[in-house]
Order: sequence, then structure tokens, then C-alpha cells
Amino acid sequence: MSASAVTPAPTVGRPRAFDMEKALQKALEVFWRKGYEGASLPDLCEAMGINKPSLYAAFGNKEQLFLKAIELYENRPCAFFYPALEHATSYEVVKHMLCGAASANADPDNPPGCVIVQGALACSESAAFVKEALIIKRRAGETALCERLQRAKNEGDLPEDSDPAALARYIGAVLQGMAIQATSGANCAELKQVAETVLSAWPGKRAEL
Repeated sequence: MSASAVTPAPTVGRPRAFDMEKALQKALEVFWRKGYEGASLPDLCEAMGINKPSLYAAFGNKEQLFLKAIELYENRPCAFFYPALEHATSYEVVKHMLCGAASANADPDNPPGCVIVQGALACSESAAFVKEALIIKRRAGETALCERLQRAKNEGDLPEDSDPAALARYIGAVLQGMAIQATSGANCAELKQVAETVLSAWPGKRAEL
């Protein structure tokens, strides 16, 4: 038999016919606009350009796809919450957090609001796992902010009578409220007015926005 008649050995496995990162970004956009419950599998498959078997093979079920999309959301270059904790004073931390939220929630290049807040607002009992995962993420952020504010208090950057836990809950509530206002049409300037109101009464150093 000649060399040209030899049949090539089959390749092992089959390469994916789509870009997983781009597909995940498309899924994030659907979840962001519609929330977890509102995003149907046909919606997701259409946006991602894949069929259901490919979705399941690449990402698992809808819950797993959503949690992977949230990881992508949290690690975007424009993410503001955790980077804000690195600023030198409590005032600067809160300023960058609130102004970052104003810009991100009303960014015309993305759906309005915050996908983590919106994702859990209308979850039914069947989506309890997703709702609990989002609550855990929000609590982790509140704990991280509380620890940063406690450090500020220890360093004399916050008054002795300040309550870091209460302040962290307050900022968390403001951030969630800003996200909800953005979904109702509030623009960046209007959300920054909320930030200015909070900062005007902040017990740390005053500065201009």
C-alpha cells in the first residue's frame, strides 16, 4: 500500500465551534437585562450562538452558567468595589465606591443597574441556590468594607464613636438603591447627586467629588 493511501488517524476529541469567553459575555448581557429568572434557555442560546447541548457541555446547567457569568462580571477591568478598598482614607474609599457605582450603573454601553442586585430580585423558590449565592457575594462585600472601615477607625481616620458595621451596611444599602434607581432610568449625574449627599455627611475627611 502506498503512503498516500494511508488513512490519517482520527483526532481525539472535538474542538469547540465557539469562543467560550465571548459566549459567556453574551450570557452575562442577557442575565443583566432580564435577571436570572427572566433569562430563558432559548434567550441564552440565541445570544450565545449555540444550542442547548453545547451550552450544557461547556457550562453545565443554567445555574452554573449564571455563576460563571457573575465571576466574569466581578472581574471586569471597570469593576470598582474591591479596588476602592485600597484607597488611603475611608472618605476616599467610599467616594470611589459610590462614584464608581454611579458610572457603572448608568454606563450607556451596558444594561443599567447591577447584575448581582437584579439577579436576585425576582428569584422564586426554584432558584433559591442562585439567590443564596448572590446574597453571600453581597455579604462578603459588606464584610470587606466593614473590615476596611474598622481599620480606618483603628488608625484614627474615623471617630471613636463610629460604627464600622453600621456604616458598611449603610453604604451597601446605598449601592443597591443606586443600582435599582439606574434600572428606573436615573442617569450618572443623578446618581452622583446621591453620592454627594452621602459624602457630605461622611465622618471622615471631606473632599470634592
